[in-house]
Amino acid sequence: MPTINQLIRKKRGRKPKKIKATALRRSFNSARRQMAKSVNPQKRGVCTVVKTATPKKPNSALRKVARVRLSNKQEITAYIPGEGHNLAEHSIVMVRGGRVKDLPGVKYHIIRGKYDTLGVENRKKGRSKYGTRIGGKVGVASQAETSEAAPEPQKEGEQNA
Repeated sequence: MPTINQLIRKKRGRKPKKIKATALRRSFNSARRQMAKSVNPQKRGVCTVVKTATPKKPNSALRKVARVRLSNKQEITAYIPGEGHNLAEHSIVMVRGGRVKDLPGVKYHIIRGKYDTLGVENRKKGRSKYGTRIGGKVGVASQAETSEAAPEPQKEGEQNA
């Protein structure tokens, strides 16, 4: 414990806040091939492995997690929230910070309804957290666009209306 004279000479310093989600605080500078400091709320990544994990002691379940290689070349483990998912290897996802209390080492969440991750089907409440549209439907814009872009071939003898 410091004496009063020591405190007069040098005041008490504040403890710096520990950063939990460190992978969102770095970017990769490809021109210099080195990491650069930057603060990002989310980052894009590619799933390398999609698997299940068991939680810490009082809880019991099979939590869905994915190993993700971020755009800054870092590999992290991220939680897939909600019931059911469509992720597989090479799926492109958006990752945000936020740990899962009963999964050690999982400090990130995957954002539902962005890139290859579909929203949760038949979700009525808390839809914004799970990327679900009104009425519990999952928006699949890419499938609708592909069906319009490639019209069905006409049969012989038919004319355009």
